[in-house]
Amino acid sequence: MSDYMIELRNVTKRYGAIVANDSINLGIRRGELMTLLGPSGCGKTTSLRCITGHNIPDEGEVWIDAQNVTQVPTHKRELGMVFQNFALFPHMTVFDNVGFPLMIRRLDKAERRERVMGALRLIHMEEYASHYPRQLSGGQQQRVGLARALVYRPKVLLLDEPLSNLDAKLREEMRFEIRDLIDRLGITAVYVTHDQAEALALSDRVAVMNKGHIEQVGTPDEIYDYPQSRFVADFIGLSDFVEGTVAVVHAEKETAVIAAGGLEISVFATPEMSLGQRVLFFIRPNNIDLLPASHAEEANVFPGVVDKMTYLADRNDYRILVGEGLQLRVQTDGKVRFNEGENVKVRLPVPHCRVILE
Repeated sequence: MSDYMIELRNVTKRYGAIVANDSINLGIRRGELMTLLGPSGCGKTTSLRCITGHNIPDEGEVWIDAQNVTQVPTHKRELGMVFQNFALFPHMTVFDNVGFPLMIRRLDKAERRERVMGALRLIHMEEYASHYPRQLSGGQQQRVGLARALVYRPKVLLLDEPLSNLDAKLREEMRFEIRDLIDRLGITAVYVTHDQAEALALSDRVAVMNKGHIEQVGTPDEIYDYPQSRFVADFIGLSDFVEGTVAVVHAEKETAVIAAGGLEISVFATPEMSLGQRVLFFIRPNNIDLLPASHAEEANVFPGVVDKMTYLADRNDYRILVGEGLQLRVQTDGKVRFNEGENVKVRLPVPHCRVILE
């Protein structure tokens, strides 16, 4: 048996002259939650629709549970779908909404009731069985959508931006509820979103998409800490970028020095690095240490001036001028505050310095 519940094999989908998916290859393991993440128009929803069967690829194949389903109709793929607009029938009770997929499959009433109440217990809403959608909050309506998608025990759960219509606090609560539910069921799930925080909080792995391609697939910490392209580094979280040149390579120490904007920045070397090579240096603003101007000289500590400070409640956001016309964004926990115009020093810890080879 294949380790993958879902496979996209060289999937290409075009809309006229637009290539929405360009030779996509992706394997989604059994029991994992894979998120397709990217900006609007990157091809993530097209990929999802190829999995559901609403789109037939122009090239390539879709496999589910070791079966080629490229030409199989949607209703025969054993998939559960959760939509961003809830898609509940307003004239039906919660019980009838959840039971609708079983009714069209003509299950008898006794089994239908048992499955519906079991699904409502999963989402802790059995006491709302006789309510109508208009009597529910947005979060409760989304839970009903989840129950309806799961009631006929599909092989795969697909979630298309399911939290985008909820307010920020409720979105955060629902993230944890969805993750907990998927863990309890052990079901394979595909989650589509443009929200980086959702992707990092929910996923076992993330596929970052851009212009019809998959830029990188990895665990949330791999995607955040070791992005493989400028797009991924820029799209996931905040980053300071500096273009530079490899000035020194210490093969025996496995370190290198990047010359950039008048600074000489020590980084960990990679086998691909060579002297004179153009590179892109980046570091996360929350990984930079902001120090008093009196701090002693040391490697990767550079003098600077506070150009701007913004108060963000639990942290302070600074723009620091360093080197020859460079500006670094720095975020601190707010325990110590520096003022605009104040001389400071910044430390770029080597373990957090990243280099993308151009």
